[in-house]
Amino acid sequence: MKPSLTARELSTQPDAWRRAAATAPGTTGLPRPGERVAVTGCGTSWFMAQAYAALREAAGQGETDAFAASEFPVSRTYDRLVVITRSGTTTEVLNLIEEVGKRRKVFALTADPNSPVMRSGAEVAVLDWADEESVVQTRFATTALACLRAGLEAHGGLPAGVKTVTEAAADAEAALAAPLPDAAPAAEQWTFLGSGWTYGLALEAALKMREAAGAWTEAYPAMEYRHGPLAIAGPGRVTWGFGELPRGLATDVTRAGGTLLGEDAWGGEDPMATLTRTQRLAVRVAEARGLNPDAPKNLTRSVILAQ
Repeated sequence: MKPSLTARELSTQPDAWRRAAATAPGTTGLPRPGERVAVTGCGTSWFMAQAYAALREAAGQGETDAFAASEFPVSRTYDRLVVITRSGTTTEVLNLIEEVGKRRKVFALTADPNSPVMRSGAEVAVLDWADEESVVQTRFATTALACLRAGLEAHGGLPAGVKTVTEAAADAEAALAAPLPDAAPAAEQWTFLGSGWTYGLALEAALKMREAAGAWTEAYPAMEYRHGPLAIAGPGRVTWGFGELPRGLATDVTRAGGTLLGEDAWGGEDPMATLTRTQRLAVRVAEARGLNPDAPKNLTRSVILAQ
């Protein structure tokens, strides 16, 4: 069976991340230490924004908030707005740049050098080598995060214990080559957990499963899982963690009859590499259900609203 377009694109992420790491130090517009920064996007881009915001604050480089573009608090004061937009055509993003761009610096990451965001007045980094034909985002989103993450490396350093982008790319190569745990594609329900910057990755993993496979998925901060969501754990259901999980959680999930896949299963790999496993899982489950991951139900590549 010929691999789907989505499967082919997601397999190229390690090289895309390495290129992002090489180019980020010379990219103008990236936030500088001490700036108060807001990061925005829609859908997958919003979840990458959340991951970066938490990572930047943890690195001690400045207060950083993340918002969906449609929910941005325009009355707040920030030194810089960072926008993630693959197509550069998303209505909410362009409207936001127009509204706040005259009052603050705007830096955008996009995949299309001919998109409207290029004419918005923002400083723009074009990651066209990471563009995708797929409706479902994989490569561009993680490459945008890799670029921002490499910017942290260049301008002050990453939080303790967080790997470099180059190290993450090596981990992703291994993750993409490894078999998926048997319990993962066979499950009927998946819950993804993260903490700090990996919570954004957990949200993105759940979204990929919903988009590509129409699957029942949820995502929570890891410490919140026992405050209610644990009720859905059980046989045939998988709890999937990004990074370190709370002590005792494995016992709770096992007692409920569920399967926990966490840091032990991934061998300490970078959480972005773990995200590539969930992207593969989404494609596998979609195909097992007779769905085409390249043509997700009810979705288009970009959301452009009537004005």
